This record gives sequence, C-alpha cells and structure tokens, in this order.
Amino acid sequence: MKSFQYGLGLMSGTSLDGLDMALCKFEEHQNNYQFQILEIHEIPYDQPFRDRLEGAFELSGIQIMKLDHDFASFCAHQVNLFLKKTTLKPDFIASHGHTVFHNPQLGFTTQIGNGAIIAAQTGITVVSDFRSLDVALGGQGAPLVPIGDQLLFHEYDACLNLGGIANISFQKEGKRVAYDLSLCNIPLNYFAQKMGHTFDSDGKLAQQGNLIPELYKLLENLDFYIQQPPKSLGKEFFVTQVLPLVSQSGYSPHDILRTLTEHFATQIAHNIPSDSKTLVTGGGAFNSFLIELIQSKSKAEIIIPDSKVVKFKEAVVFAFLGYLRLHHQNNTLSTVTGAAHDSCGGAVYVMN
Repeated sequence: MKSFQYGLGLMSGTSLDGLDMALCKFEEHQNNYQFQILEIHEIPYDQPFRDRLEGAFELSGIQIMKLDHDFASFCAHQVNLFLKKTTLKPDFIASHGHTVFHNPQLGFTTQIGNGAIIAAQTGITVVSDFRSLDVALGGQGAPLVPIGDQLLFHEYDACLNLGGIANISFQKEGKRVAYDLSLCNIPLNYFAQKMGHTFDSDGKLAQQGNLIPELYKLLENLDFYIQQPPKSLGKEFFVTQVLPLVSQSGYSPHDILRTLTEHFATQIAHNIPSDSKTLVTGGGAFNSFLIELIQSKSKAEIIIPDSKVVKFKEAVVFAFLGYLRLHHQNNTLSTVTGAAHDSCGGAVYVMN
C-alpha cells in the first residue's frame, strides 16, 4: 500500500441528528499516526426517515432487513453526491452503520447499513460491521473510538464524547480505559421534540425547569451506575429503564429536562479524572448549560475544540478504524471492551 491513504468515514449516531461524513488523509511514520480532515459534510435526516430509524428497535425481521437495505442505499447515494463536489476519491469508506440492537450480554449487536450495498453502489472498498468480532470475543463491542483517542488525540489526558450516549476514554496505569457513562442526547432530544424543538439549544429549555429531587434520586440509583467497566449502553436502556421512570413522574417537560441534564452532568463529572486536560466533542458540547454543570462538578480542564472536530470526530475515528483494518492493525482494545484480546474488526468489501 502507498504511504498515505484517503478514507471517508460515515457516522450515524444514536441521537439521530443525521449522517456525518469526514474525508481524511492518514499516514503513519514509525507508529506515529497523523491525520488531516480534508472535507466534511452533514446530511440531516428528514422526519419520515428519522422516524423509521427511531422505530427500528420494534420492527419485524423482514422490516429491519428492508431498512438495512434502504439505509445502505441512502449512504451510498449521499457518498456519490458528496464525491461529485471534490476532486479527491477516497481509497476506502469506513461506515459505522446505524445501531438498532446492542446487547453484548446476549452475544449480539446490530448496525444496519449493509457494507456490500455501499461498495456496490459507490465502486469503493468499504469496511463496515466494526463491532461484531469484539462481541464474538466476549467484549462489549463498544466503545470503539478510544483507539482513535489514544493514537490521534494523545495530547489530551481524557476524551469525553457527548453524543446520544456519553462516553469517556483515558489512560490508566499504562492502558486505555473507556466506557459509557450515561445517556445524553437521546433523552434530551426526545423531550425537546415533545415540546416542538429539534433539540435543547444551549440547554435553554432545561434552564427554565426545576430539579425534581425524587426523580433525580431514582435516576442516580439505576443499576448501570454501580457496574464496573467495561460497560456500554444502547437505546434500549432509555426505552426500558429511563423512559418508564420519567413518564410516570407527571412533571412538566421543562422540569424533566432540567432533572435529566443535572443527572447526566453528575454522572459525567464523577467519571472525569481530576485535574485532567479533557477534550469534549459530540453534539452535547454545544449544550452550554450541560457543559457549565459538568465544569461546576468537576476539577478537570474542559476543552472544547473547533466545531469541525466537535461534530465530526467520530466520523474521523471510524475512517481511522477502517485504515487500521485495511493495514491489518488492531483497531479494538480489549482493555476497553472486555474482550478476550485486542482485535482487528470490520467486514471488508473490496472493489478494484
């Protein structure tokens, strides 16, 4: 292979904001990896498609397979449109897919967005299905971004991602440690949308509410928080554990948003290493109220980078995971996932 490669990372997160694309250049010199973000693009989902993705958890088998096909075709179409606007052609596409099921305790995880379809419709080699091998090795299949944190963002002590789910990674005793902390934008967006907003911009809706002490206590006492890492969350946690508690509260959406935001800030701050230099990315980094609460509860130095990195870091890292896969380098850390050993995950569909 040539000394550098262009990779296009595709990321669709649990917060359902849309499809993120990041075209990157990667090269390696004596185990020192370097990257450049060359082009970025975000495609918001229209409401009908967002509804299909949001409801995928409850679909029948044949309906999920149809959505798998349709989502892959959507991704391929968007890639083809994106590449018409640039003179660069990626050597490969690395697609996270969209998570429908994630239950490593039962031995499975499912991300729709068939890599073979994307490869066939774009004519470009595709790496997809990054989580399955790790789950087969007894791991959580998540989080996967920490190896990118370790190799691409090593100047920071910790990397905090505030997406649909909040997760963190940091070095501890010479090893990378990472795990999901709590939900984040999944419920915040859900209740903002109940109030006619796409999301809670700057946390202003939550700021208008009051803390509900009894609900806050119930949330703080959920079993997930006493589990030791490695551990991970899926949307099922919101549907089965959090939503029933919140729905039964009978309080106003503003008060619910305030309580959820306070709760997530507490859990996040509790897990940030003290006095660390912590990079914060993901859509939640734009929620100034959430960031203020985290900072008030933590002794870490919270650093929010430029908006390009905030919004597209996960797409960049998944492109990097594809780069590592094609170079037969481990791209999943067992210290993070709890698998039997590190692995080089991802299904590859080669297009010549």
